[in-house]
Amino acid sequence: MIAGLARLVRDIGLAEELAQDALVTALEQWPKAGVPDNPGAWLMAIGKRRAIDRIRRDQTLERKLEEIGHRLEIGDGTASDDDLAAMFEDEPIEDDILRLVFTACHPVLPTPSRIALTLRMLGGLSTDEIARAFLVPETTVAQRIVRAKRTLADADVPFEVPAGAERAGRLSSVLEVIYLIFNEGYAATAGKDLVRTDLCLEALRLGRLLAGLAPAEAEVHGLVALMEIQASRTRARTGPSGAPVQLLDQNRGLWDQLLIRRGYAALLRAEKIGGPPGPYVLQAAIAACHAQARTAEETAWERIAALYDVLAQRAPSPVVELNRAVAIGMAHGPEKGLQVVDALTGEPSLQSYHLLPSVRGDLLFKLGRFAEARAEFERAASLTRNAAEQSVLKERAAASQQAIEPNAR
Repeated sequence: MIAGLARLVRDIGLAEELAQDALVTALEQWPKAGVPDNPGAWLMAIGKRRAIDRIRRDQTLERKLEEIGHRLEIGDGTASDDDLAAMFEDEPIEDDILRLVFTACHPVLPTPSRIALTLRMLGGLSTDEIARAFLVPETTVAQRIVRAKRTLADADVPFEVPAGAERAGRLSSVLEVIYLIFNEGYAATAGKDLVRTDLCLEALRLGRLLAGLAPAEAEVHGLVALMEIQASRTRARTGPSGAPVQLLDQNRGLWDQLLIRRGYAALLRAEKIGGPPGPYVLQAAIAACHAQARTAEETAWERIAALYDVLAQRAPSPVVELNRAVAIGMAHGPEKGLQVVDALTGEPSLQSYHLLPSVRGDLLFKLGRFAEARAEFERAASLTRNAAEQSVLKERAAASQQAIEPNAR
């Protein structure tokens, strides 16, 4: 709704208000009149009607009509509500949501604000969830979103998918947005469920749309490949009780082979384009290594570690370094992996990131340092607000305690 209304009013903040107004109207009318046969169309119709009223009330109709005058016979300079509604029927151009992503990623905004705004508008994530994805305070994200809406409105940014060099300039932010949405779906930061399938599917849909829009961009195909292969594991990532199942313990017979093949095809398209591999192509190649292994024991950990070495050079970040530590630990032993993790313990952006103590706990457990491992798993459990992950981490802490007791005796 926000994406469709933004195309009408050219103002993302106003579009969000109109969508909320439509929902309030539904809450008032549906209990009495019943839910309409097509709730989505009903809500959009109400939202458009409110938008038309707003345009008239703000006395900006003349400007709005001038922007699209080639589509209307205005005559005396006025237009009926039916004329206005007809102007905003669905158009055979790009998807409105994809248009919203590119608008929110306009260069008039700093990159963190572009991503935060799109996650809020597109994925419906709360400021708290976005903050955890960014590893920044919630107040920071809230301020970014408010300022971003105001900036876009003040700059009168057109609601469109740009072309040429302008589109290329926004592409990295768009890719980051889509992948952050996918990650929130793949491993939810809060709630009782580990996976939010709706967000994964939306990110995949956007990635495939973008691949059709920019077929010569290797990183677009790399991102699609990465998401396809990761999404293939969805059914195997949780057990019957909903508890998370670690990658090496997953039933690979549950991995979706169709999604894996689609991932391979996207990765092949990226490689055919040529050039030095970017971060998403490299991550897709890592995911492909896991997909190619018929059993956990057959995983090519040395190749994965080598790919992480390249990724750490091309796109250095504390999270990439943490993932590299896991790969090094599997390829060259837990002591080597622990050395990399220990170098990250003072990193400010990882202080509230539960996977840092979780990874460190796993490596300590493998080294037989059970008391330290228990403390790390307990800390990790206290940092995550995903109930499924919290339960598993507490179980690992308990297992570490059990391992201590026989040794003490």
